[in-house]
Amino acid sequence: MHPAKVRRDQLHQLTDLPNIGPACAAGLVLLGIQTPQQLTGACPFTLYRQLCVITGIRQDPCMIDVLMSVTDFMNGAPARPWWDYTASRKVWQAAQPEETSGLPFTGPAR
Repeated sequence: MHPAKVRRDQLHQLTDLPNIGPACAAGLVLLGIQTPQQLTGACPFTLYRQLCVITGIRQDPCMIDVLMSVTDFMNGAPARPWWDYTASRKVWQAAQPEETSGLPFTGPAR
């Protein structure tokens, strides 16, 4: 859902979250997440790594941005577009070993 349309009092399904459409919701379900509330306190980087392992594919790095946006939102931050998190994700990535480098890549190169 577009961040401007999100209402905290209307968080019933995953697609009620900012930046989450059907495809991202399906990824969250693969991670065992069924409700928005299950994202409270979750680590977006751990979720990304787990999603890569579960699917056997190195997911597009923008998925980290999306996960950062929804975990931040569920921890009380205002709803923001996923791309607001790109710079922070790139700083984090630069400091990390490439744990998913052996997996085939899906998505645009970054």
